[in-house]
Formats: sequence, C-alpha cells, structure tokens
Amino acid sequence: MRDLHLPGRSAVYARNGICATSHPIAAQVAVEVLKAGGNAADAAIAGAMVLNIAEPQMTGIGGDCFVLLKPPGSEEVVALNGSGRAPMGLNAAELRARGLTAMPIQAIESVTLPGAIDAFCRLNADYGLKSLDEILAPAIHYAEEGIPVAPRVAFDWVDDLPCLKGAARDFFTLNGQAPKVGQVFRAPGQAEVLRRIAKEGRAGFYEGEVAEDMITSLQALGGTHTLDDLAATACDYTTPVSGPYHGIELVEHPPNGQGATAILLLNILKHFDLKSMDPLGTQRAHIEAEASKLAYDARNRFIADPDHMTRLDYMLREETAAKLAALIDPKRAMPQAAPLTEAMHRDTIYITVVDRDRMAVSLIYSIFWGFGAGLASSRFGINFQNRGAGFSLQEGHPNEAAGGKRPMHTIIPGMIRQNGKVLMPFGVMGGAYQPCGHARLVSNLTDYGMDLQEAIDAPRCFSGTEGMEVERGYSDTVRAELAAMGHQVVVPHTPLGGAQAIRIDGDLLVGGSDPRKDGCALGY
Repeated sequence: MRDLHLPGRSAVYARNGICATSHPIAAQVAVEVLKAGGNAADAAIAGAMVLNIAEPQMTGIGGDCFVLLKPPGSEEVVALNGSGRAPMGLNAAELRARGLTAMPIQAIESVTLPGAIDAFCRLNADYGLKSLDEILAPAIHYAEEGIPVAPRVAFDWVDDLPCLKGAARDFFTLNGQAPKVGQVFRAPGQAEVLRRIAKEGRAGFYEGEVAEDMITSLQALGGTHTLDDLAATACDYTTPVSGPYHGIELVEHPPNGQGATAILLLNILKHFDLKSMDPLGTQRAHIEAEASKLAYDARNRFIADPDHMTRLDYMLREETAAKLAALIDPKRAMPQAAPLTEAMHRDTIYITVVDRDRMAVSLIYSIFWGFGAGLASSRFGINFQNRGAGFSLQEGHPNEAAGGKRPMHTIIPGMIRQNGKVLMPFGVMGGAYQPCGHARLVSNLTDYGMDLQEAIDAPRCFSGTEGMEVERGYSDTVRAELAAMGHQVVVPHTPLGGAQAIRIDGDLLVGGSDPRKDGCALGY
C-alpha cells in the first residue's frame, strides 16, 4: 500500500466494469456506455472517439489502431490489426533518387492510409452490443460542443504547433496559436464525419464525400494517394505472440507492431537477477538500458509488414535472448547497437476496458507524431497520420517503403496471462519507449511486487536516440553513476510514456492510470 502521507493516487477498485485511459471525459463516457448496457468493445470505441477531441495532438480518425480482445467466457486473446497501408504510388527507389536516406518525418511522403475507422467498424460488428449510432453519439456531442484543453494536452500542443501546415493550422489552432489550459477545442467537421460513419458504417468514411475530401486534399499536397487506395483499406484478425516471464505470460500484438520487442527484452532480462537490484537503482537502470539496445537492434532488423517478415521465430527464441544477454557488460555501457529506424515520439492514446462479463479490450490508437504529418483535409479537418515515417529506405530491408505495404509500427497493446487466464490488459504509450515500458511494468509487478498504481507511477528511464533519458524521479546519485558507466544521461523534456491497466481478480477489478497524463481509471 502506498504511503498515504505522500502525494499520489490509489488504484481504482470496482466490480462491474472499469475503463482506464488518458483523459477523464473519455473514461467517463466509456463507463456510461457500460452502465447503459454496452460491453467493453462498445465502451472502448466510444472512449477512443472522444479522445479524438480531448487529445487531438495524440490521435484522430486519420490514424491507425491495434486491438487485443478477450471475449467473455473465454481466455482466448484475439488480435485485430487496424493499421493502414502506404499508397500504391510510394516507391523507395524514387525517394532514394531524390537523395533521401530516411523517410521524411512530417511530410506528404509519410502519410499512410487511415486504418482505425475500418477496425472500429469491424470490432463493433463482430463484438459490440450497441449500434455505431449509439456509441459515436458522445464523440459527436463533444466534437460540436468542445472539450476544455487539459494541462498535459496544452503542454504537448505548444511543442507540436510548428508542424501544423495549411488546413491543419486552421483546424488545430485557436487563431493560429496553441490553446491554453481551459480553452475549449471544437471540431465540427469531425462531428459531421462521425455522423456519416454512425449512419453508413465504414462507407461513410472510405467512400463518398469524406473519402473525396481526404484524397483530393492529399493529392493537392503532392501525394500519390487514390480513392482506390483508400477503399482497399481493411483490418485483419491475427494471432497474438507471447512469451513467459517469472510466472506470467506477456501477450503482444504481432508484427507489423513492435510487441515482439518487449518479449525479446524480457527474455534477455531473465538472465539477470533483477530482484536483487534496487528497483530505482543504477544497476537495474543500466541492465535494462543495455538489454533494450540489443532488443531494439533486433526490432530494427526484423520487424516489418508480416507479409515481408521471416525472422519472427528467431527473434522470440530463448537462445537468441541468451546470446544477446551474454553481450552485456554489467559495469559499462555499450554504444547503441545501431541507430533507431524511426525518430523518437511520444504521441499516442491508449484505452482499456473490462466489463461485468469480463470481456477485456486493450486498444491503442495513434497518428504517430504530434498532429501526425501536420497536414489535414481541407473540408472536414481530418488530420493525416505520418506512420510511413516508420518505413526504412534501405534497399532490400524487410521494412523498405513500398506501395500497398504496412510500415513497422511502434504502438502496441498488451495483456498479461497467468495460469492460462487473462490477468491484465495494459498499455504503455510513448513511441519507441513502448516495448521498454511494457517490460518495465511487467518487471515492476513480478520482480518487485509493486501494486498496480505503484508500478505505473514508478520513475522511468530509457536509452534512446536522445541519450539515456532518466526522469526526475531518479536521484542525482543514480544519474551520476550511470554517466560514469558511459551512458549519455539527460533529463527528458517530456515524461516517458503513459500507462493504463486493469487487473482482473475474480469478482474484483483494479484499475491504474498514469499521472504523466491527464486521465484516470473509473469504475462502477
């Protein structure tokens, strides 16, 4: 139990249902859907659509999603890939001929087709109890009436403002400026799009006037995107990947997401006695950083569109992890094994819901960087994602950019299973940090016996493109010792990630939510 004398928050305990996400209005909407007879799938979609307005810098209907779902009465975990593909006109050779060695980050070349709406419609049709009209009603209301800008959202908006160009600047600023805390953000154009989806399903988005607005706008910006590209967008059910760690099983979405990286990272960490280390000490931070460098190097080499990936089994083998663990010097930092293929970002939303029948949904939904590509459609203000920045331009690489291909994705929903039963849907937002975040949360729970909220609150560190980022929750002594071991220690401008989780304990549900975001867990 936490020290009640100190600032902090308690986990949320309930019996009938819980939602945990990064904005309280979205959590409230999800719980209201549950109380009105909807299930976890209905509530997760309803909450996610509200987050389009509550956190527009993080997500939007122009983005992608991945879902893990446990149906009621079953311990099977279903994976749904709602990531879009590159337009057929994307050609890596042409980009290399222009002198590019990496994908542009926030530019028309990085815009992939939006896959989330197709996935939400499919999820609703296959698992929902309520109509799209019912579950989209709250988002339509808030898109029209607006939501006051929360502190974390305002903080991000200022950083992301420079990327907004053209129509995006009109739709996602207030008189050209980032809104301040408490100012109201509205998106009436998106309300109209959601009305059409509510009435027509996916056709209201991928066909007709909304589709024409997106494609006409993309082509005017220099894109090769076509109506045929958009109409061909379709989600896929896939089989999760998993791996054991100290009595639990980590379940992850398969590629083109990077969830396998978290499994590999835990497989490496199993070769070290983390339990004997101070959870907030130098040695644990060092070992985790070194293991992350090696796991991320494997990610960069192997993870891609599943139709182009052949080394997943090798990546998940225990022998692979053992060989990598043997490369770690417990007293000295190695250089990065190889540069990360995608630039750092921390712009994602995550929502998890468990209902009274114990359907569990773990859903992550993103436009990649803050405000995606910084571009939007001219009529409805649909913000385009820049997920194509996750492609490689290395010739012959499995993740080489190509038309009709899905890029390597950073967003990963997770679940933990124990003794064959789903114990906890969870996610840790934060771009490249996410596999490290998954591994750290699992380790906090299993190696150190932290309760759910304590495991989420605990300080974080990550060895990424910007150096060894060590949050202010660590001591100066730890930072100095890490630097002496050869780490390039920095204090990150933005906190590392943001986690949400719900533990299923028989008749009891326990929800946790990250204070690094504006949200909460709510139950009834």
